[in-house]
Amino acid sequence: MAQVLRHLPKFNDDNLIVGLDTSDDAAVYKINDDTGIILTMDFFTPVVDDPYKYGQVAAANSLSDVYAMGGRPLTAMNIVCFPNCLSVDILGQILKGGADKILEAGAVVAGGHSVEDNEPKYGLSVMGIVHPDKVVTNSNAKPGDVLILTKPLGIGILNTAIKADLVEKEIIEKAINIMSYLNKDACEAMQAVGVNSCTDITGFGLLGHALEMAEGSDVTIEIWSDYIPVVQESIELAKMGIIPGGAYRNQEHIGDKVVFINNVKQEIKDILFDPQTSGGLMISVSEGKAEELLSLLREKNKTPFSIIGKVKNKGKKPLEVI
Repeated sequence: MAQVLRHLPKFNDDNLIVGLDTSDDAAVYKINDDTGIILTMDFFTPVVDDPYKYGQVAAANSLSDVYAMGGRPLTAMNIVCFPNCLSVDILGQILKGGADKILEAGAVVAGGHSVEDNEPKYGLSVMGIVHPDKVVTNSNAKPGDVLILTKPLGIGILNTAIKADLVEKEIIEKAINIMSYLNKDACEAMQAVGVNSCTDITGFGLLGHALEMAEGSDVTIEIWSDYIPVVQESIELAKMGIIPGGAYRNQEHIGDKVVFINNVKQEIKDILFDPQTSGGLMISVSEGKAEELLSLLREKNKTPFSIIGKVKNKGKKPLEVI
């Protein structure tokens, strides 16, 4: 994508707080001294068979970018691609799932656009707000910060296994519950504490998004592989070789920018590269505020979370996994 974007003209506007120059989760535009608007959009093909739950997952994923910037979603526009060979009742269920998540987020559906396509696709264009002085980017991690991850990894592996009919119903429900859980609670916790940097973990996997944070912040990020929350069933699936193609593409993209220390197990490496759907927030917070943030997460957050590493002065590699 960087090769494509380099052909675009440069846009200069002092009110554009976050734009194309960084690989951040959303754009932020200042409209006055007290308000910045957050703009983002995302959509994808079905990850589960149930259309209502697919709508929930896709909406939660789209809303997540606003939360990653420390904002509050206000409006959402539906993005729909749908084949004419399927019943419109299915489309109705997809949109109902999305609408219910938007309501849960405290936002409103304000419209949308649909086109006919050979494969269903659904997502949202979301607008949110944030105070211009409280925007949280993925490029402000500080040496000495600790890193907290608010959802477990392994969702990409589980989705691959679900498509191959290799997991039982309760595991499918566990994956859906994780994917459809809003990052709203984690966002509110980090807003209350005040943090340095944040990103949500989605298609580039933990290491891909950690690399963006490390390079954007000009630091080295150290990941503690034994402390990462993981959906337990994904470990056994990874040992069996049930790995999505996106994990290998992430590994190729990161290349030699990561170094593994202390013989990290192969299945854990695969999980670190695993592309996530509607993953959690990875928050970089000063060590002095970490316990306060963890305490709020214990009260609010409904998925497993943990300190997973720390931020160091820039070293030979942007990423170290121990």
